[in-house]
Amino acid sequence: MAYERKREIPPTGKNSSHATPGTSAAFQHYMAAVQLLQQGKFEKALAAFEKLLPAAPIELLDRCNMYITTCQRQLEVRKLTFLTPEEHYDYAISQLNTGYYEEAREQFNGILTGHPQADYAYYGLALLDAITGRAPDCLSNLARAIELNPKNRLQARADNDFQSMVDDPRFTELLYPEIP
Repeated sequence: MAYERKREIPPTGKNSSHATPGTSAAFQHYMAAVQLLQQGKFEKALAAFEKLLPAAPIELLDRCNMYITTCQRQLEVRKLTFLTPEEHYDYAISQLNTGYYEEAREQFNGILTGHPQADYAYYGLALLDAITGRAPDCLSNLARAIELNPKNRLQARADNDFQSMVDDPRFTELLYPEIP
């Protein structure tokens, strides 16, 4: 009798652990598209999700649509244009403040590509490097910001975003060169 209770019940289609060959291929395609999205390859991810959409199992449809929207938004962000490098800097700082560190880094570097003497972009990179634990890069970028505009030294002394650097003697030497 106990054996009869353990008898396998045929799948009904709902929550079945048995995947059809088409579903399995669709899931693999979906996972590949998600990986592209995670790698920041938004154009390729968008194409992959759009290609999957007509054949996607119902469980993946909402997620595919959500990821399509995400890809489209990310592609729009890359098309941003700024009237001034300062406006571009404000956008980069907003990305930094919301935790989009790689996007912020791209924006700061974009400013420097067009304006290599933009001390504030080096300062922004130094902030980002301090926040993300890249001490050598922080020191290098901050030194360049100070070289281009000595007022950055005073600003950095009061900036709490450099808190992770205060115990580094090289940071202290950079901010307080007058103290032996």
